[in-house]
Amino acid sequence: MTKPVVLIAEELSPATVEALGPDFEVRHCNGAARADLLRAIKDVDAILVRSATKIDAEALAAATRLKVIARAGVGLDNIDVVQATQSGVMVVNAPTSNIVSAAELTVALLLAAARHIAPANASLKQGEWKRSRYTGVELFEKTVGIVGLGKIGVLVAQRLSAFGMKIIAYDPYVQAGRAAQLGVRLVSLEDLMADADFISVHLPKTAETSGLISDEQLARCKPTAIIVNAARGGIVDEHALHLALKERRIAGAGLDVFASEPCTDSPLFEFDNMVATPHLGASTEEAQENAGIAVAKSVRLALSGELVPDAVNVQGGVIAEDVRPGIPLAERLGRIFTALAGEVAEQLDVEVRGEITQYDVQVLELAALKGVFTDIVEENVSYVNAPLLASERGMAVRLITESESEDHRNLVTLRGTLRDGNQVSVSGTLIGIAQRERLVEINDYDVDLEPTDHLAFFTYQDRPGMVGAIGRILGDADINIGGMQVARDRQGGHALVALSVDSAIPSEVLNQIGAEMQAQLVRYVALL
Repeated sequence: MTKPVVLIAEELSPATVEALGPDFEVRHCNGAARADLLRAIKDVDAILVRSATKIDAEALAAATRLKVIARAGVGLDNIDVVQATQSGVMVVNAPTSNIVSAAELTVALLLAAARHIAPANASLKQGEWKRSRYTGVELFEKTVGIVGLGKIGVLVAQRLSAFGMKIIAYDPYVQAGRAAQLGVRLVSLEDLMADADFISVHLPKTAETSGLISDEQLARCKPTAIIVNAARGGIVDEHALHLALKERRIAGAGLDVFASEPCTDSPLFEFDNMVATPHLGASTEEAQENAGIAVAKSVRLALSGELVPDAVNVQGGVIAEDVRPGIPLAERLGRIFTALAGEVAEQLDVEVRGEITQYDVQVLELAALKGVFTDIVEENVSYVNAPLLASERGMAVRLITESESEDHRNLVTLRGTLRDGNQVSVSGTLIGIAQRERLVEINDYDVDLEPTDHLAFFTYQDRPGMVGAIGRILGDADINIGGMQVARDRQGGHALVALSVDSAIPSEVLNQIGAEMQAQLVRYVALL
């Protein structure tokens, strides 16, 4: 069997390849060399990059087999996530791999600015001994303002509390109770800028946060304030910061990130009280290794068909162990639903009932949508683009959960409304210790059938001889029946036959069965 191909486009730690394991063919290229990248990416299943490799629309168009883009780090500026989503390619990163490194660098910049480490070091190496010139300030009993109380902001707060600092924070998405548990008092941004002796920025770069620390905000600062940004360039307005330092409206700054990178020439570099580093937040051996290992594990999950918690363009989150067995069932139900419907439904409800609804079951909706479109579109269908395919085709999708399930411990039902107003439904469950899949309902008919690789469904007017006719025709075609269920709404009323067979049923055989039964519905689905 051919192994999936993983392309490593930049230098990553040996532990990354070890984490991938022996199940993949690993190739290497220089992702920064455009021609090399476009040539190497053509027939790979996954690509691992850092920040130098640009995966844009051109690269995605060249990558005919690509399923996963893995960024060994946090930022995604070099990846066209929108185009990747439209192409059905999962994008994963390592959002927590560098949080300790980034927090520690923040503290380092803050201390360096407070104690004039960089200019004092340069002065001493030039043969000068000027102790009085570089008198600094202590952190003890000072107030630090944390702008953004996310994972890194919390780590910085914890570390600075050990210095005996008072901690305030601005984050409109954090509840006051949660902040209080951390020993942090939430305030407005305006109050933070005015009250803090030290200010540390820990926000993502968005349209909302770009330029957030502006001239207006810097004007509120104490003249003794020091501001540090090791998050994303551009959150602190660099022109406004330059003016504030030049006019001595603040005492110092520390920057690890810049609006335009690489940045080797900035007006900010003229100030001795501004310490700068070249985006070193994730530049520790531990962070690099953690990032590589994390995305390697994500690639393994993605290429085995699993939903990846660190995928940035897939709905859903961490999958509970009790939910996981239902994922292939939901996908299989989606494929059966499409076979029964014969068209794209206008409305699709994914109904989940039973004990598993105590967990997040959104992944079952994604799996069902993946199954719905697998057999009817040309492009590769994944957890990434399945919701997009539904939206493009005007399908309204709802996830409905109910903790009570009368007949089964857990039950997944797909119920859809077609263009003519008719409804189609299919339900399945998992039974026994082995969690075996069972079909338990088709279009409101009760059944009990294992959803094997080859399934057929027929509806007809209930009358004698129909089951025998199906057996005879399939026998003549040398097709063996694995299981069969017959259900009816009443004697002599409408009936359904659901059957599993050991091999594919040719269309002429299906037509023959349908004609002899005078069937209203004839459907076959191969779940290979």
